[in-house]
Order: sequence, then C-alpha cells, then structure tokens
Amino acid sequence: MTEPLKTLAVWKFASCDGCQLSILDCEDELLAIAGAIRIANFTEASSHVIDGPYDLSLVEGSITTAHDAERIREVRAQSRFLVTIGACATAGGIQALRNFADVAEYRRVVYARPDYIETLATSTPIAQHVKVDFELRGCPIDKRQLLEVLSAYLHHRKPVISTESVCTECKRRGNPCVMVAHGTPCLGPVTQAGCGAICPAFNRGCYGCFGPMESPNAASLADRMAQLGMTEPELQRVFRTFNAGAAAFRAEGERHGR
Repeated sequence: MTEPLKTLAVWKFASCDGCQLSILDCEDELLAIAGAIRIANFTEASSHVIDGPYDLSLVEGSITTAHDAERIREVRAQSRFLVTIGACATAGGIQALRNFADVAEYRRVVYARPDYIETLATSTPIAQHVKVDFELRGCPIDKRQLLEVLSAYLHHRKPVISTESVCTECKRRGNPCVMVAHGTPCLGPVTQAGCGAICPAFNRGCYGCFGPMESPNAASLADRMAQLGMTEPELQRVFRTFNAGAAAFRAEGERHGR
C-alpha cells in the first residue's frame, strides 16, 4: 500500500442489513473517519452516490442469485481493496441452510407463483466468487473490530483482529464457564472471539455468531455436548445457524446428519 485511501463504498447483497447498521452505530467515530476518507457509495445511509473506482469496498451479504454473482465481479473490478463484513458475506449466512435442502421445493411451498422467483440453489460467501482482501466476521460485526479494519487500511497496515476463541473473552470478563458450572452446551471453545462473550455473560451458551476460530476442534466439542445430553439432531442444529456454511461448522453438522 503506497497511496492514502480516498473513497469508501459499502455494498449490500443477500443479508438483513445488520452489519451496515453496525457501521452507522459507530456515529461519532464515523465522523472522525469521514475526515480521512470519503464515503462515496453507501445507499443505506445516503442516496448520494459518487461513481467509482473506490479505494476500499465493504461488502455485506452472500451470493444467492445469478445477478448478484455478476454484480460482485463488477464491485471487485471497481475496488482497490475489498473487505467482506459479517457472517453472510464470509460464510453464506443463515440463508446457507438452503445448501442442505431442496430450494425448488421451498419455492413451491412458500410462493404462490414460484416461476417468478429467480434464485440459485446455494448461498455462498463472497470469497467463492472474487478475491477478498480481508474477512471481518460476526452476526452482526463488532463496531470496534470494524474501526480497527478501517484504521488499518487508512494507515497502510494489516488489520489486527483476534483469532482466539470466545473462551478467552469469558476469562477476561470473569465469566464462569457455562459448560462446567451449569452443564449448558456452548460453542465458545470453537467460535472466534469478537462479541465480548455476551451470551455466556448471561449464562447462555455461545451460538457461534463469529464463526469458527482459527483451529477449532469441533468434533471434540460436539462429543462433550453429547455427554451433556444433546441428541444427534440437536448437535446438527447447533452447528447450522449463522455460519452453517463455514467449513468447520458445515463438516460437523454433516457428521451428525447421518
């Protein structure tokens, strides 16, 4: 990176808009960033759009239609750097549950005129379609991590985002382990940190919102949760939520689907 960043674009694909709202939640921090980078394309926040190319693109959402598969290539062509934000963009999102089902049957049951619906049989992360420079996990993303990513690209360095597990955040908060103390199944040991261990802080197991940590031992954790009383269908279900399409969670979900 040799030149300062000048323009930022934010793009939406198949998603709930939660990660874009996390950007808007930055409020005062965004005002400071706006002094260093021009927000040129962010339709969630403004109808005013400046044509590309763009120095940095933030992309929310997964690819679920042929049209979007083409559109993401256009976004990539206009972007010096492209960062995906959130579980949909990095792992296919909750809509990746379609990857394990019959989408044609879903269309038939849900829509009065399924022939009007144009969709792919799968929901896939952005990285399966174009080169991605960095992936920011979460459902939704954490605004502190977002600010770190923006700051990193402004200062020509690699973002420093923890790849530790949620268990490390529990330790820092002084949370008792919900699996040890209460026998509550929890995905914390295999989930990447970033949320601040919100659910375990309220005696609930982690739901895996930030996807698999760097080297998860999902099989070992599943065996422990089975010892706590979870059935095979329940084990499959716990790995098939926000990050069902992430490799480690997908493999473990399939292991309990036989």
